[in-house]
Amino acid sequence: MRFLAGKLTSDGPRPTARGGAEQCGAAAASLLKAMDALGGARQLDRVTGPLQRAVRALPLGSCRDVLHGRPIGHPLHPAMVQVPMGAWLSSAVLDWVPGAGRGARLLVGVGVVSAAPAALAGWVDWAEQPERQLRTGVVHAASNAAAIGLYASSWVVRGRGRPVFGRFLALAGLTAASVGGVLGGHLAYRQAVGANKTEPIDHLVEPGWHSLGDAEAFPAGQAVRRMLGEVPLLVMRVPDGAFHVLVDRCSHMAGPLSEGKVADGCVECPWHGSVFRLADGENVRGPATAPQPTFESRLSARGELEVRLPGAA
Repeated sequence: MRFLAGKLTSDGPRPTARGGAEQCGAAAASLLKAMDALGGARQLDRVTGPLQRAVRALPLGSCRDVLHGRPIGHPLHPAMVQVPMGAWLSSAVLDWVPGAGRGARLLVGVGVVSAAPAALAGWVDWAEQPERQLRTGVVHAASNAAAIGLYASSWVVRGRGRPVFGRFLALAGLTAASVGGVLGGHLAYRQAVGANKTEPIDHLVEPGWHSLGDAEAFPAGQAVRRMLGEVPLLVMRVPDGAFHVLVDRCSHMAGPLSEGKVADGCVECPWHGSVFRLADGENVRGPATAPQPTFESRLSARGELEVRLPGAA
């Protein structure tokens, strides 16, 4: 055995930097595959079904839209989890500072208390997702619930004069919360939970006016679906002859708005009940947090309905 050109050599093979990178890549690929598999784990449906019904039955009233994050234009849950995670991470730092045990316990408690409203917001969002996201989400929630339980236990045992055991429980809680965080990222970025499904529209529609056909083909008071290239549109002709045109794919989970109920100048998504004003696309009720893109309209000299995105030259 000897060193040669910075590498340890012997009669048998030894790991190299490249081999280590390949092993890390393989481990990451396995982890991703496992997380993707959660979405197809139908056995979780026995849990997600009853839980979804229970969350939807909660008498939250107008607070439900607040928990969805409609007033701020994006889901509230990711913002709320910063408080418990920040408190718990800070407590982990204080656990290594001599004499800071009281402060660490205080932060553990702050994290447990603030995790409750964050979890409620998460459950409300979760209950309005498709099957694959429901399955992944319930495992995400289970990891976070384990973290809350472990940190609550840590707070209790620290108060009983057992700081070492309290630190151990907190470390286990931080591990569970980290697993939950990874799954939360998977939900948000891999499975697009909470993302505005209409954001790409500006990049899919060419500037200028586009014909949707003869204006007389659109009956008054009836939602009609038309395709503009690969973008589906909802066209509504009102009794005075004016047209409301907006993207037909719901910003929440891409539901077909043209198949929904139209009443009081609004359309309701048939999938999850989000309500949008036809005149300007504003979301009146969640779970959608983003409005629907709308189109300007005009009649051509040939009597055709033409549309364009606002401000498009």
